[in-house]
Amino acid sequence: MNFRRFGLIAESVFIGSAILLSGTVSMGQSSGNFNQPGNILITDQFNNRVIEIDPAGNIVWQFGNGPGDTSANAIVGINDAERVGDLTLMSGTGIPAGATNNCKKSGCVDNRVLLVDSGDNIIWQYGQFGVTGFGPNQLNTPVQNTYLPNGHALITDQGNERIIEVRRTDNAIVWQSGENGVVGNDHNQLNNPNAAELLANGHILISDENNNRAIEITHTTPSRIVATFTARGTVSGVAFASRLPDGNTLLTDSNNSRIVEVDPRDNPVWQYFTNARPGSNPSRLPTRAVRLANGNTLISDQFNDQVIEINASKAIVASYGLINDPGYSPSTTIQMNAPYSAYVIGDYTGITPPF
Repeated sequence: MNFRRFGLIAESVFIGSAILLSGTVSMGQSSGNFNQPGNILITDQFNNRVIEIDPAGNIVWQFGNGPGDTSANAIVGINDAERVGDLTLMSGTGIPAGATNNCKKSGCVDNRVLLVDSGDNIIWQYGQFGVTGFGPNQLNTPVQNTYLPNGHALITDQGNERIIEVRRTDNAIVWQSGENGVVGNDHNQLNNPNAAELLANGHILISDENNNRAIEITHTTPSRIVATFTARGTVSGVAFASRLPDGNTLLTDSNNSRIVEVDPRDNPVWQYFTNARPGSNPSRLPTRAVRLANGNTLISDQFNDQVIEINASKAIVASYGLINDPGYSPSTTIQMNAPYSAYVIGDYTGITPPF
């Protein structure tokens, strides 16, 4: 587990239905704008909640009760969330010691992937609250989840150095990349994986974070690497990767505070640095970047405590949260605490597409 940034992250916002359904909203929030295209689903990590906001930054739905709730009824240290119809698939890793006032000594562990309805009911989960392991129904720092077209869940089980595909009907692992607990960069080895996406060609794109690469592998047993992306050897800490419609790949180069787009030959063709703004945290560690249908890029700038949207000219056109100012705001995104992922509902560009 990477406590420097708490090992965290991952992506994927596959919406499992072409029809977006309305639902009730929890935590006393207004239900009128729930699950609307254009809303943004954000994992407000150290505030222990998933929030859905409208474009003005108002919270229209949330799961979790804020930083003080580290119980199994909520989610602790949320890293990734995607909308699946009117359900939400989310991964809770936990909080390292000292990150919040109520997890000072030993931290607070979660280690679950949950599928939650709009009324806050957990309708499926893999992993056990507070349990760390790699046995049946056990995880170790699950940083990302992807809902697959067959209804399975693709889970980035970071602390166990593996990507697993779980069949939800019986919680059986039906496919795996990486060896349980083995750190490496040889065949079928990973080092602190941070995300895994299903590509339109059927391959899996893995953000192999501490191996400083994204790898595209076949979705077979055994799998094989068909492409590696490192921006010509310049990336450090690949926290997330997604395939763009033109065939390029967007990399979140976390340790360099950079978002970089590479072509199929791994040549950088565009980049943006998140640390050039006044007041920026020296250890920003952006964790997710996705390209939107309008050509803009949505970035989860984790330790700047912001989600920002930039246009092709690299100008910020929208921002949520105050730069390098963590906090908790119950009804808006005036303040957040280490937002880890952000996806626009109904916008499939750059992430697992609908099938």
